[in-house]
This record gives sequence, structure tokens and C-alpha cells, in this order.
Amino acid sequence: MSIVKIFSGKGSLELAKKIASKFGKDLGQGKSGKFSDGELKYRYTETVRGSDVYIIQSTVNGSDNFMELFLMIDAAKRASANNINVVIPYFGYARQDRKDKPRIAISAKLIANLLTASGASRIITCDLHAGQIQGFFDIPLDHLNGSSVFVPYIKKLDLKNIIFASPDAGGTERIREYAKYFNVEFVICDKHREKANEVKSVQVIGEVKGKDVIIIDDLIDTGGTISMASKVLIEKGAKSVRALITHPILSGNSDENITNSALKELVVTDTIPLKFRNKKIKVLSIAGLFAKAIRKIHENESTSSLFINR
Repeated sequence: MSIVKIFSGKGSLELAKKIASKFGKDLGQGKSGKFSDGELKYRYTETVRGSDVYIIQSTVNGSDNFMELFLMIDAAKRASANNINVVIPYFGYARQDRKDKPRIAISAKLIANLLTASGASRIITCDLHAGQIQGFFDIPLDHLNGSSVFVPYIKKLDLKNIIFASPDAGGTERIREYAKYFNVEFVICDKHREKANEVKSVQVIGEVKGKDVIIIDDLIDTGGTISMASKVLIEKGAKSVRALITHPILSGNSDENITNSALKELVVTDTIPLKFRNKKIKVLSIAGLFAKAIRKIHENESTSSLFINR
């Protein structure tokens, strides 16, 4: 069996260290640099010949993370790695997964094509914005689920009157799985946007009076949707509102939105490094889940045991 070697791009260095430690390995050595004009370059400073390489990089904060990832994949391919497994804890550009307006790009599909063309053998990611993005790839893709981290946390809360909420209609399938697992009801917060990152109104479909509401979603960006949804839920009689969200993008005025929201707490994972500290934010590490996935994939075992609801 080939040797496992784990490497990290600059976008996920801390998480990659945790994953490697959980797996029982040190991070592999490589060197990323730039020419004076900003052009990126990458070189492995140890051999990867015949190895099963796992490259960890969340694709957030602009194009450099993507370009570095493409270079790392290509360098591994040209250095005769056996398999090139790309671990993308947060898959950026996933919100652009369809042509919902004239003359726009389907960026999620483009990124899938670029990863494949670069030489990736397999993709490992978590809580894609839309599950159908898996179909954009013609190579194996392992889609992990944040519920493996969130469900144990919810159990520890020991709430007696729990109900789950989706911040939009698109998250209905995700929220239904949580409700089914805990044998409780769920509600939908139907939002209306006039443009990206700006929510005009939120309507709650379902009854939340006297309930401890837990909002589940894949990502939080400016926090506008969550802030407005938590306010409306409290106005509808909810006893408390929490949000459990996998990917903390947290751009724009998100710090202010979260601070001023009706949320009791915002629980996120470390797929993306936090940009700021906020007393309402709690971070759960997802490193153990990815380390287990890497081990199972390397040993040709099923990953189904990593899913709470299966």
C-alpha cells in the first residue's frame, strides 16, 4: 500500500496541522512563493513519488488559494505521486451552481473542470452549498457532512423543546434530516432578496412559539439572513435561537450583524479560519472527521459510518 503524505496550502494551514495530527502524521514539506509581479509558484521539498498525496486547501479569500491549489496538484502529478486526493473543507464558488440569470457563468462547474484538468484523482469536501455539485465532477467525490460534528453538540445542549429551522427553502432537505434524527418538527424561513447579500424580508413557515430553535445551514457570509431570521423567530415567540453553520465566511459587516442579532450563539466549524473574535461565536473542529475520511479512503473502506443519519 502506498504511503500517505499530507500537504497544506496557505488557506488551511492550521486545520491541516490538526488533520495530520489526528491521522498520526506530520505535514509534508513544500514551498509556496511569488514572483515580484504576484505570480505564484509551488515546489514540494520532499519526494512524493509513488505516494498517496492529500492536499488540504479551503478555496476562500480570492483567486490565490485556487491558483496555489492548482499548482500543488500539478506539481504532485509531475513528481509522480500515485494518487492526488484534494481535500477542500470549504468549496468556494459553490453558490454559482446554475444559470439563474442570462449571460452568467456556472462557476462551480468551471472549478470542477479546472480541478480535474489539473490532475486531481479524488475530491473530499464537506457540506457543499448544493448537493448536485457532486455531479459536476467526473472523478470520485466524498461529500462529508457537518452533522457528524453538530449532532453530538446538540445532544450536549440537552434542550427539551427543540425545533430546527432552515434559513431558506433551499435548505429543506438538510433540515429534514436533522428533524428526522431527533424526531422533532422543523420550520422554513422563506427569505426574499433584491440582490446578493441583501435580504429584504423573512417569513416563517411553521410554529415556533415556546421552542428552542436551531437554525442549520452550510455557510454564513455577511450574517444578514441569520440576523433577520433570528429576529423574526423571536418575534414569533421562540424561546431561544441558535445557529449551527459549517462554513464561517463572515465577510462585510458580519461581526456587527451577529453581535446585534437575537442569536444566543453561532456555532461554526474550522473549515475556514475565523476573521474576528465574537463572544457569540463558538468553533467546533472538523479535523477529526477529515482524518477519519482520509484513513478510510486510503484503506479502501466505506465512509458511510462517518454519517450520523446512515
